[in-house]
Amino acid sequence: MTLRLHDARRGGSFEFEPRGGRPVGLYVCGVTPYDTGHLGHAFTYVSFDVLHRYLEYLGHDVVYVQNLTDVDDDMLRKARELGEDYLALGNRHVTTFLTEMAALNWLPPDRLTRATQHVPQMLALIERLLERDHAYVAEGNVYFSVGSWPSYGELSKLPRDAMLPIANERGNVPDMPGKRDPLDFVLWQRSAPDEPAWESPWGPGRPGWHVECSAMSMAYLGEQFEIHGGGADLAFPHHESEIAQSEAATGRRPFVQFWMHAGMLSHAGAKMSKSLG
Repeated sequence: MTLRLHDARRGGSFEFEPRGGRPVGLYVCGVTPYDTGHLGHAFTYVSFDVLHRYLEYLGHDVVYVQNLTDVDDDMLRKARELGEDYLALGNRHVTTFLTEMAALNWLPPDRLTRATQHVPQMLALIERLLERDHAYVAEGNVYFSVGSWPSYGELSKLPRDAMLPIANERGNVPDMPGKRDPLDFVLWQRSAPDEPAWESPWGPGRPGWHVECSAMSMAYLGEQFEIHGGGADLAFPHHESEIAQSEAATGRRPFVQFWMHAGMLSHAGAKMSKSLG
């Protein structure tokens, strides 16, 4: 039976052909566990659960990896507001998330990876980007140079003038110290005095959001794999940046064969989201 999947990067549906010689790699961007989930999360993960099950029905051996973004700006902001340790906050909401997904008969991923447990892999990836002149250090931060990657925008199809406003809405800080271009994204950042910090060649700090997923997916699925999924709101800047930093670091294209996105659920005319309550 022929399976066709939509690939956002190529902009169409194409026949699914595994790379061969190993299990099919499926990576789906998971939750940032700073608050309770909602039906939008359930919709995304049930959608990819159907794909996971169908691939296995067709006879494919699948390795399914999903991450937990247990350290980032939202996690630390919420922990500050509640006066709670950020890891304890995350663990509480992860338990709730897994309980709720189990009630939906969701097949758990083979690996549920936590960002806080993969910092060495992130540091190694950042060092490769610096060696290849795709990144630069400034005032204790490390940034990816978007200008060094001419195909940036290939996934989202966004013109350059449309990128910055969207990136700013989704976590980019255009005036971070030492940035050469407001669209350059952070790979490593200095931690504030009340934030967790890891040692690095550039000083104590914490990883940027995008580098977490590249490092964790490659750790378990290799430098090239078949399917990368997530909500449609992650196509830019998150997945766009993943492509750039992954392919720039390894020199291998394509990083992923199929970029797939689940649609957003709306409530009261807006995207259902934790940030809107």
